[in-house]
Amino acid sequence: MRDTPPLDIAGGLLLTAAAGYVDAVGFLRLDGLYTSFMSGNSTQFAVSLAQAGHPVAWEIALLFACFLTGGFCGSLVSLRVPGRWGPAAVLSVETALLVLALSLAVSPAQGPVAPLLAAAMGVQNAALRRSAGFRPGVTFVTGTLFSLSHTLAQAATRIGPAFGWVPDACTWLALVSGAVAGGLAYRGYGLEALVVPVTGVALVLALAVARAFRMRATA
Repeated sequence: MRDTPPLDIAGGLLLTAAAGYVDAVGFLRLDGLYTSFMSGNSTQFAVSLAQAGHPVAWEIALLFACFLTGGFCGSLVSLRVPGRWGPAAVLSVETALLVLALSLAVSPAQGPVAPLLAAAMGVQNAALRRSAGFRPGVTFVTGTLFSLSHTLAQAATRIGPAFGWVPDACTWLALVSGAVAGGLAYRGYGLEALVVPVTGVALVLALAVARAFRMRATA
């Protein structure tokens, strides 16, 4: 984490909070399904298949497809636009998807918002690369929680840094804080609450663009 620029850390944590926010909105909107936590959706998909009629299996399958498509497109953009412009390009795709989802959410027809949110979360996972073992910005934290327990054990036994657990703790707290904010906002404003993650991701995009220009100027 010491080798990660502070703006990258702040941007990554903001993206993680945005993922928690979007997941909470999607969870409440979809009555218990997720737009980014595909492990939970996988379990519910299996349970649904085991029940007669497969009541929500098709809906979860659609979320899988959109998340996979988003992850594929985000990774493709990241591979095609390497170097300093890569993160900005990926974040541009995510921002466009979130803006489209918000536009549908506030329109009278209210189109398919959840699939777009799942696609945006898939894209986000390709936005930031791991740096010195620290990778904020992801839309899931199961591995982060295990890493937190591992780094706490290292600190307790003095095998690792005394504060090596802090990055994982911050990532987890960012996701949970974003989810709390998303849940409260959805109760008050419905799908219009999506304006918050749109603004947050757009801010991180602006930071990525500014950094790319700064790197170009110093190259």
